[in-house]
Amino acid sequence: VQLVESGGGLVQAGGSLTLSCAASESTFDDYAIAWFRQAPGKEREGVSCVTSGGTTYYADFVEGRFTILSDSAKNRVSLQMNSLKPEDTAVYYCAAAPRGVVIVSSHRLIPSKFISWGQGTQVTVSS
Repeated sequence: VQLVESGGGLVQAGGSLTLSCAASESTFDDYAIAWFRQAPGKEREGVSCVTSGGTTYYADFVEGRFTILSDSAKNRVSLQMNSLKPEDTAVYYCAAAPRGVVIVSSHRLIPSKFISWGQGTQVTVSS
């Protein structure tokens, strides 16, 4: 499956952005779709995920500010981000993991379990 992200940009602290991940084929029955991010000099970290069964996951640092939504009719997963902080600045990637694979350990998404990745979209939050 091929994934393409869009929706990144520059926003002031406290603002909102919605990222979109478009899939090349129907993914919702066969894959979990996640959002990761990577800031300069830091490791890639999981942000949120929705499984084929509709279960959602959020990293602790999200603190209720983000919402992941799936639209099966459009083969699209979005990430609504509110109350953005400068520390949310990063390149955001969407990724797909096959259904049934364990993708969370110690309450963190495992990047190596995801087999398809988009090219990323930059999110910059100014203070």
